[in-house]
Amino acid sequence: MSYVDGFVVPVPQQNLAAYRTMARKAGKIWREHGALEYIECVADDVKPGKLTSFPQAVKLKDGEVVVFSWIVYASRRDRDRINKLVMTDPRLAAMMDPKSLPFDARRMFFGGFKTLVEL
Repeated sequence: MSYVDGFVVPVPQQNLAAYRTMARKAGKIWREHGALEYIECVADDVKPGKLTSFPQAVKLKDGEVVVFSWIVYASRRDRDRINKLVMTDPRLAAMMDPKSLPFDARRMFFGGFKTLVEL
């Protein structure tokens, strides 16, 4: 079964085009290094919850939107190998500086997941 990295990011609406440009570039690089899929989605029907929600999880501010993303790999081993290559890829060096990102990386959260069901 595959392995998935998931990300949730608050992005200012005014920076969404810059985020899309960054994501396209990053996605191409992840795919070149062996990721099977690279998906970035912008919230369309996401409301604050009573106990928890995507907006609450990232402390969403006025003028921001939630981006939910995931990268699919063949296995955890492939994910670890691919991420090592991606993190040292010189084409992404500028994106490694949190000050240059089009979002507040401190409110981003992410993690790696074993696939439970795959149809």
